[in-house]
Amino acid sequence: MQETSLYEPVKRFLESMDFAVKGEVGGCDVVGVRAGEPPVVVICELKLQFNLELVLQAVDRAAACDEVWLAAYMSARGKGREHDRRFRALCRRLGFGLLGVGKKGEVELLLSPAALPPRRDPRRRSRLVEEHHRRRAIRPSAEARARSRS
Repeated sequence: MQETSLYEPVKRFLESMDFAVKGEVGGCDVVGVRAGEPPVVVICELKLQFNLELVLQAVDRAAACDEVWLAAYMSARGKGREHDRRFRALCRRLGFGLLGVGKKGEVELLLSPAALPPRRDPRRRSRLVEEHHRRRAIRPSAEARARSRS
């Protein structure tokens, strides 16, 4: 299997959202443009599986478009990165959309790039603040200060 096999299913998906889609434009795997004033520009990066390299590529592309999508094949056993909540949380925080492509070419929307930013966990946050306040600053001993000067 090659990355190029992802192009047709992703193209069909973006075209169903009224984007005019072309491949390999300006170093991007897929670029979609929806007419309007100003036009909406979407970049989709393709990889055989969801990984850090795909996220880093998307970070590089983010400044050039309105939306960034990451697309990869879904894992056969359903235990791939696409199901890892940490991976999804990272993409959500970065504002990236996720598309999972099945072996038969079906595309599943895993995460919308328009998803709201995650809410803070007030409970966890307050526990951190409380513990921070409880701890006392540890001053270095005279011996440690003398070592740092030399």
